[in-house]
Amino acid sequence: MAKGFNRKLVLEDGSEFYGFGFGGGEARVCELVFNTSMVGYQEIVSDPSYTDQIVVMTYPLIGNYGTADDDFETKTPTIGGLVVREYNDNPSNFRYTKTLSEILEENHIPGLAGVDTRLLTRSIRDYGSRKVLLCDAATPLGEALALLEATELRRDQVRRVSCKKRWYSRTSNHRFDVVAVDCGIKLNIIRSLNRRGCNVTVVPYDTPAEVIEGMKPDGIFLSNGPGDPEDVGPVIELVRQLRGRHPICGICLGHQLISLAYGAKTYKLKFGHRGGNHPVKNLKTGRIEITSQNHSYAVDAASVAGTGLEVTHVNLLDNTVEGVACRRDRVFSVQYHPESAPGPQDSGYLFDEFLEMMKEAQSHA
Repeated sequence: MAKGFNRKLVLEDGSEFYGFGFGGGEARVCELVFNTSMVGYQEIVSDPSYTDQIVVMTYPLIGNYGTADDDFETKTPTIGGLVVREYNDNPSNFRYTKTLSEILEENHIPGLAGVDTRLLTRSIRDYGSRKVLLCDAATPLGEALALLEATELRRDQVRRVSCKKRWYSRTSNHRFDVVAVDCGIKLNIIRSLNRRGCNVTVVPYDTPAEVIEGMKPDGIFLSNGPGDPEDVGPVIELVRQLRGRHPICGICLGHQLISLAYGAKTYKLKFGHRGGNHPVKNLKTGRIEITSQNHSYAVDAASVAGTGLEVTHVNLLDNTVEGVACRRDRVFSVQYHPESAPGPQDSGYLFDEFLEMMKEAQSHA
């Protein structure tokens, strides 16, 4: 251990990565993943999809523009931790209100700087995402490994991050009423719908179908969120009850839940997709989109056949399913993030497709 290091990351194979702590000082057992985005660390830290995950940032300099009040994706970040090569605690940005370390400390989220993030990322690529412990540098290795072995990763992430009661986000140029099922929704999704003339009612993930029906929505939106989609039974059942009765759109976890509701299967990827540089092909138009992604699970392509869904988008890096649709039921979903915070803007048209679907449903009502 080099002199001055006060925190470390311990992997299940006994590997130790020493560095300097920032943010919260808690010891934390989480799943280790990496993100390849060059900007947007504030949006990443505040994305509920990272609940119980320690994120390694591959871009080497983090913290240099601080954080701004308007850029959060949730009011209370639930990311497990953050690992960076170099942390800058003196931001240069006229918009910044707090440093990244201050935000992490306020929310009891540990950070680790000074780590060889290239080596750590290669380890995740070679051996996959797995449990790690972020703790004090003085913690004996045997004690750390025993804690890792004894700690089971939680499976109730959606229940913990979903809102506890409904809330509203209205716009002045109201055209449609959308009910958004909160599995860990990013605020920029709501902003994207508001900008297009949608009043949005955000409801807890376990809201019964009859309650949503009583709101008389023009469309239903299933959000992104953390964890294994098979653990989110209430939303899977919700889709089964409401499909064909209202237009339904899903993003990320919402995409997986729609696929499961129709009878397709999901599986866990070796190290997931996280970052703003994934090429996705739209099979209908042939257009290639550069997309922003954040997920550990994918829809099994072979299992889609015979479900009533069709595959609409594929990932050109590994041929995973990136979109499905059931035209008959006015249901579609994508694995990536058209609201792209952070990330490219190639996929914003998908919100417009949802609006067209709601408009069509209104004309046939």
